[in-house]
Amino acid sequence: MRGLVKITSHTAEPADLTAYGPLSDAEGRLYVLRWKGDGIAEVSRIVNGAPVKIEDRSQAEKLTNTKLFIDRSALPPADEEEFYLADLIGLAAVDSQGKALGTVAVVHDYGAGASLEIERPSGPPIILPFTAACVPTVDIAAGKLVAELPDEIVVAPQAPQDEEEAA
Repeated sequence: MRGLVKITSHTAEPADLTAYGPLSDAEGRLYVLRWKGDGIAEVSRIVNGAPVKIEDRSQAEKLTNTKLFIDRSALPPADEEEFYLADLIGLAAVDSQGKALGTVAVVHDYGAGASLEIERPSGPPIILPFTAACVPTVDIAAGKLVAELPDEIVVAPQAPQDEEEAA
């Protein structure tokens, strides 16, 4: 009724979301939040450097499903053996012998644990659980990770595309 919105925070402590400063949407617009209750916030959009409060239901409805992002420089460094999932995207994936498997294209996290989607130069992508057993080594600085494919994952050879390849 008054322009309040429901916010789902993915920070370790949801209430800490406002401590990171202004948030941005995918188009780069800036917003500030002020908590009004558990998961309920007042939102203001920064326009020409000044906050403009979202004051009514129709303005708030326009924000439905808007993803807001924290500026990377506001985040604390990750602890040892911890990673920001976004940092995994683009890493080269190699097996334990150093053979290239592909590149991490997407990190899926639906709440039951993250999984990595590894794009391969040929063939379908591999979806791999992001666990210590399947990904024993992550080296962000070197731009790669080691992936151990579990027995349940079978990487089938690519079928020939035409008669010349089959011959």
